This record gives sequence, structure tokens and C-alpha cells, in this order.
Amino acid sequence: MPKSSVSSLVRHSFARFDSSSSPLPQPIARVSEYGLYALFTGCVLMGIAFLTNPIPDPSFPWATLPASFRVSYTQPRIEHWPVTYSVGLWMIVFTLPLLLLYAYQRYGPVSRCAASWWLTGVPVATMMVFTTYCRFFWPKLYPATWNAPSYTLVCWAYCSSYIPFWNDLAYAVVIVGIGAVALAYRDSPWTTCGLAIWGILAFPLGIPALYDAYRRIQR
Repeated sequence: MPKSSVSSLVRHSFARFDSSSSPLPQPIARVSEYGLYALFTGCVLMGIAFLTNPIPDPSFPWATLPASFRVSYTQPRIEHWPVTYSVGLWMIVFTLPLLLLYAYQRYGPVSRCAASWWLTGVPVATMMVFTTYCRFFWPKLYPATWNAPSYTLVCWAYCSSYIPFWNDLAYAVVIVGIGAVALAYRDSPWTTCGLAIWGILAFPLGIPALYDAYRRIQR
């Protein structure tokens, strides 16, 4: 197939997926920018824990600073993690959806990818990655604790208990998300419903998908 034909097919595919590529409304764009600052603040708070505690995160005992770089004060812990580490990590968790909105605002309109790839496809892929990581690769701490920062409510249920059922349910939510993306690709009349359902099931990571559903209602 000629190169020009391939390019035409790709453009047509994206056009079918979603004809709208408008940026975020100003209020939402502003909130997404604040999310970027909150993400930076969360990283700083986590970094402070490295200056006060020998091992801020027991899951990664190798992640530590030499004693000469640490101050004499040692932070108390909320369950397994120092206070600022816990607060910073939770900030990052709740900031990630805003960061995805910011990425769409910044790069979506100038890319070939349609809005739903950014607003729903990327969060679905992100949930898939974190769900797999937490199940098979994350060095788990015992006992399980409620203070287990997680990107969705169902993921929190697993990370705070280590009960496999909740992780299996998280994979089921991912499948629902894939279905919602497929509906958007086909421009199905059920797309808005599918996006909204996945956004709720994957809250708070699903916030961009909820906005995706909202903008479809408004247009």
C-alpha cells in the first residue's frame, strides 16, 4: 500500500474515533495547571522524608540517602511511611487525573490522537499498568494498611488488604474501560454511557473519562 494511502487511512481512523479536538474549557484547564503544581509539591514532600528518615519506603530499602545528608530529626510514620512521604504520595495519586487533563490540554490539540485517546485511553492504560504492578511486582508491606495510596477505589481495596479478589475486580474495570474506548472508536450511541460508567468505576483516575462523557453531552 502506498505511503500516502496509509497516512490517509490513519487520519480517517482518528477522524472516526472522535471529530472533536477542542482544548479544555478555561476553568478546567486552570484546575489542571494547579494539579501540576500539586504534583510538584507532592514530590517535594516525599523528598523531605529522605532527609529525615533512613528508609522512607520500606518497600524499597535501597532508596536511601547517606547519613551525612540527613538531618537529626526523624519523622513519625503513618503506618509504614513517614508523614510527609504519605501526604506527598497521596497528593500525587489525586493529582494524576489532573496531570492527564493537563497533558491533553497541552498536547492533545497538536497531536493526531483524538480527544478520547487522551481522556479515556491513557487512563485505561495507566490503570492496567498499575494494577499489574501492584499484583505481581510491588514489594508488599505487612501488615496491610488502610494508608495505601492507590489510583482507584478498587485498587485501594486490594492494596489495603492484599485480597486477590479486589485485584481481579480491578482487571474487570480495565476491561470495561477498554470497552468504553472501543465504543468511542466506533462512535457508538452508547459511548457517553460507557465513558461515564468507567469514569465512576475507576475514580479518581477516571476523572478525565468523566469529562470526556460530559463534553460529549454538551456538544
